[in-house]
Amino acid sequence: MRQNEYPQRALSLILLVCLVLWIGQSLAASAQSQPSTPSSNKQETPPEAGAPQTDVGPYAIPKKKEEPPPPPPEKPKKVEGMPDYSIRVNVPLVNVDVMVTTKDGQFINGLKKENFKVYEDGAPQAINNFGQSEAPITAVLLVEFASTNSFMIYDMLNASYAFASGLKKEDYVAVVSYDIKPEILVDFTQDKNAIRGAINGMRIPTFSETNLFDALYDTLDRVDRIEGHKYVILVTSGIDTFSKLNLDQITKKIKTTHDVTIFPVSIGWYLRNYCETHGCTGVSHGMASYGMSNIDYLQADNEMNTFAKLTGGRAYFPRFEGEFPEIFHDILGDVRNQYNIAYHPTNPKQDGTYRKLKVEVIAPDGGPLKVRDQKGKDVKYQIITRDGYVAKNVVE
Repeated sequence: MRQNEYPQRALSLILLVCLVLWIGQSLAASAQSQPSTPSSNKQETPPEAGAPQTDVGPYAIPKKKEEPPPPPPEKPKKVEGMPDYSIRVNVPLVNVDVMVTTKDGQFINGLKKENFKVYEDGAPQAINNFGQSEAPITAVLLVEFASTNSFMIYDMLNASYAFASGLKKEDYVAVVSYDIKPEILVDFTQDKNAIRGAINGMRIPTFSETNLFDALYDTLDRVDRIEGHKYVILVTSGIDTFSKLNLDQITKKIKTTHDVTIFPVSIGWYLRNYCETHGCTGVSHGMASYGMSNIDYLQADNEMNTFAKLTGGRAYFPRFEGEFPEIFHDILGDVRNQYNIAYHPTNPKQDGTYRKLKVEVIAPDGGPLKVRDQKGKDVKYQIITRDGYVAKNVVE
């Protein structure tokens, strides 16, 4: 009985081992046939992200599609036979200095932009810039220094010293004398001692000629190269004896010189009055010793008034020596207290023509401006400005 149990146990063990091996092979085959499942916390990378398509690597943000650039604007069609060109209009700016004073020469302060009206050739102009100047001055003291008469030289020196005494340390002044030709005694300087030294040096004149027109032309030509507004203080008898230029030529030069104001101061009135009362035949001028009659001096006075009027200045004709300090006090007061007006002309043509100017002072309501003194009485006033200007001439 025990001999038959061993073969049966061995057979059962063999069958059990075979069953186990068969089950193991079945499980292995089943595992290989199923696809692997990715981890639940792992994100797939979209193919359009441009990143590597593997299980490792960062998550990449998808690239935006590049938009094509906008097409260039279409060029206008070119007309056959028409050249390419561009249009540019340069409208100049005209500067006008205006003095508003009482009949006694007292400056009227406190006026506004709305109190002024500007006309060019009769057409009203819109004021673009407005202000009141109290800046240092740039001036030329142009004096007649000729061997005509000692009274003339005496008046010239008194007038020159009166002008120099009223200068401020910020002012730039040049001193020029003239007889047969102009001579620069001192160039533009702020040194008042140098200015007085130049005046002191005018003691013994050389020539008797007084070529006023040539000297004034040369002075205007020099100051025209200087920026800003300039003043010419002209101390003269007004007599021109031997200039190369005539009155029409110097008048044209004055009109075409911008930003210059001339203040003529006449000398020799004591001698003129003496000759009027004592029957003098005239005062000697020039190398031919031509006698200057009263009508010659009246013509000279008229020319000086014209020079001042064309540039917005004033002419002075003192009869006594004591008037010089007051005259130059008025002149320096005028140039330090001016209204500066600038406008773009309605006529933009740059054709070199002469444009007539007119300035009016009005009240806020548009009516005439009334000025009253401290007692409430109406005060008459005058408007001093240049008569006109010459437009720039642009060559096409």
